[in-house]
Amino acid sequence: LLQTYISPSAAIFKAEEVGDETEAMLNNMRVYGTCIIILMAIVVFVGVKYVNKLALVFLACVILSIIAIYAGVIKTAFDPPDFPICLLGNRTLSKRSFDVCAKFTESNNETRTTALWSLFCDSSLLNATCDDYFNLNNVTEIQGIPGIMSGVLIDNLWSAYSEKGSIVEKKDQPSVAGSEETKMAGLPYVFTDIMTYFTMLVGIYFPSVTGIMAGSNRSGDLKDAQKSIPTGTILAISTTSFIYLSCIVLFGACIEGVILRDKFGEAVNGNLVVGTLAWPSPWVIVIGSFFSTCGAGLQSLTGAPRLLQAIARDGIVPFIRVFGHGKANGEPTWALLLTAGICEIGILIASLDSVAPILSMFFLMCYMFVNLACAVQTLLRTPNWRPRFKYYHWTLSFLGMSLCLALMFICSWYYALIAMLIAGCIYKYIEYRGAEKEWGDGIRGLSLNAARYALLRVEDGPPHTKNWRPQVLVLLNLDSEQLVKHPRLLSFTSQLKAGKGLTIVGSVLQGIYLDKCAETQRAEENVKALMGVEKTKGFCQIVVSPNFRDGISYLIQSAGLGGMKHNTVLMAWPQSWKQTENRFSWKNFVDTVRETTAAQQALLVAKNIDLFPTNQERFTEGNIDVWWIVHDGGMLMLLPFLLRQHKVWRKCKMRIFTVAQMDDNSIQMKKDLQMFLYHLRLNAEVEVVEMFENDISAFTYEKTLMMEQRSQMLKQMQLSKIQSITDESRGSIRRKSYSSPQSLGQDVQALLTNDYREEEAQLIHDRNTASHSAPAVKASVATAAPEKVHMTWTKEKFVAEKHKNKDSNVSGFKDIFNMKPEWGNLNQSNVRRMHTAVKLNGVVLNKSQHAQLVLLNMPGPPKNRKGDENYMEFLEVLTEGLDRVLLVRGSGREVITIYS
Repeated sequence: LLQTYISPSAAIFKAEEVGDETEAMLNNMRVYGTCIIILMAIVVFVGVKYVNKLALVFLACVILSIIAIYAGVIKTAFDPPDFPICLLGNRTLSKRSFDVCAKFTESNNETRTTALWSLFCDSSLLNATCDDYFNLNNVTEIQGIPGIMSGVLIDNLWSAYSEKGSIVEKKDQPSVAGSEETKMAGLPYVFTDIMTYFTMLVGIYFPSVTGIMAGSNRSGDLKDAQKSIPTGTILAISTTSFIYLSCIVLFGACIEGVILRDKFGEAVNGNLVVGTLAWPSPWVIVIGSFFSTCGAGLQSLTGAPRLLQAIARDGIVPFIRVFGHGKANGEPTWALLLTAGICEIGILIASLDSVAPILSMFFLMCYMFVNLACAVQTLLRTPNWRPRFKYYHWTLSFLGMSLCLALMFICSWYYALIAMLIAGCIYKYIEYRGAEKEWGDGIRGLSLNAARYALLRVEDGPPHTKNWRPQVLVLLNLDSEQLVKHPRLLSFTSQLKAGKGLTIVGSVLQGIYLDKCAETQRAEENVKALMGVEKTKGFCQIVVSPNFRDGISYLIQSAGLGGMKHNTVLMAWPQSWKQTENRFSWKNFVDTVRETTAAQQALLVAKNIDLFPTNQERFTEGNIDVWWIVHDGGMLMLLPFLLRQHKVWRKCKMRIFTVAQMDDNSIQMKKDLQMFLYHLRLNAEVEVVEMFENDISAFTYEKTLMMEQRSQMLKQMQLSKIQSITDESRGSIRRKSYSSPQSLGQDVQALLTNDYREEEAQLIHDRNTASHSAPAVKASVATAAPEKVHMTWTKEKFVAEKHKNKDSNVSGFKDIFNMKPEWGNLNQSNVRRMHTAVKLNGVVLNKSQHAQLVLLNMPGPPKNRKGDENYMEFLEVLTEGLDRVLLVRGSGREVITIYS
């Protein structure tokens, strides 16, 4: 409108050359448009009540202008307006540089050339050299608005797309091509300024139908929004669609195609074509268009700032919170300034063809998401989604969403990608920062439905070995303030998981739930806060139980949901299990080991957990040593690989140690193990350790004696009725025959698989200190058949063994051995196990004392609970002197495979 009716006298920028008219026109539009947007912003700032009062006036002017157009179309049927255009051949000429549509005129029998001649020829003389096309074609003048009865609709019915810079031509007009095409720059032709095609025209046309959400944006001002919005929106769409489509058809039936494609009206000297068509005067269209434009602008400046203010006040997008402030009466001052600034950007761009596709993208995306939200809410059967409009169906929303998405890419695929990228960034920003107010999220309902479907699919069967990964249940201990005692356990969890898979962090509060509600909530908040600090992605579950042991059992049994259950339990070693006040801690620990075994779950026990690295530490060198004594399904192989994916352990090397028996070929064992690791695609150094020493040292007897003495003292305190233990346990020492592994390597495997046989003939018949282990299936790197070895343990042999040790602690050993139970009462099964644990500990210390982490097979507890404390002592001796130890007990299934 502005670019059409800015008169030459009012124009600030004027074209100095023939081709500069368009740029000068756009510059004038920028200046006047800026002035008008400032004026409208001031009106809105003063008060929205003035906008509402002017709305009726604007609407009346728009209706009058529309009626004038229809009246003008009817008038053209019997009296079309005089609206001539000039053609050279079939090419449209611009009338801005000439007045007479002819090559020359005759006056007083004298032929004179016209201004048009001078534009195509090198002089005004009749014998001048002229453009070849100008010489071969005639200049004709036709009516630009021939009328509705002229039949021009048939010519305009088909498409006539053109390239940028091409001449606007009339198809059915005779034309003779020149022999040589000369440069057309500077010639008074009407050129197209952009390349035209269907999708581009859709993008330009679409903003004219984007006002359908105006009622929804101002729903707070409506008396009955539920009734007014559907009725008003449908009527608005119907009305505007009828007017737009009817005008398009009527314009094509009344106006020549070259005029319709003449963007700036150069062929008609810049006159408004629709104004010329309208009746009774072109000024009706000018006034109606001006008020329509101002009314739409005022409505946008009224509705958009309020919508922006509501979003800012809700805190949905945190960085625009400043635009939630306004005047005392609630008017959105800062939001109005931002809206006016965005409008000014469009005015500075000036070209409607450049602005329209950008606007179309965001409007289409807005409508697409509205349709998507409605369809998703219906498909998810959200209880609070109850649309009042009775003709609504989700297929309509889905169809609307599909059409919007298709139109986005049809109009401009690169603008569509940019708009979607911007929308995605805003969504992820909101998701990352979090909204202060939660208004519901359809995506959350979709996620819940998808999670339910996935859980039902996972429930179908156990995962294949290729898909196995540790789904960890982390058992934490809390202090009296509900704070985590060992935060490094969560650090180790995040290093092991690297944010992948399921992690459940559980803990137990002792008491009754009704009395512990507040403490439970506080404990859960503390654990979640620590999980955030340690970047442990998972779930928190606090259980209240009358006793600690039952609570752990509840967690092991019930943590997780469906197929998303844990398969591995991670816990810390009870460091203070020997202390009298914590005499139940080791019982809870051993029971936990038993329950994980019964549940067919793997168990990881981190000893000296407070020495484990934090997530901020980095090991620049060092080793992760794996002592692979018993095959446990591959857990010992898999865990170092997972740890080395984290930055803390990435530079550590993996070493694997295995124990050879006497009859084994150590060289061949090493080659076989290296080949096995090669097929597993694991990089690790391999070392085979030979353990053939069978001599039992005094230190072993001391350890066994102290262990059994502590066990007996506890039993005497708990079972005071047993008074005859000493009398029954004193007897003659007789020769004993028992099955013993021939090599210490077999002893190590027997210790770690709990494979010692029950003694048929005990050295001393002591019911309280008998071996309680039962036969178990043994799986190891290599096996050998044990032989029968007859060994006699006498007092004389022990004394000789004792005198071999010249250490200064001999007298201390003597004092210890004089305590009950005496040396002759020692259970030989316990002696043998202690001997194996001591020897294996010595070998591990020799090889791995300086390793960053040591992984060991964890032996299973005895079936008879009377030997639980001895079991703890064996584990203590086995790991003594090592800084960071991870005891690993497999679940009984393969967790690693050579297949990818």
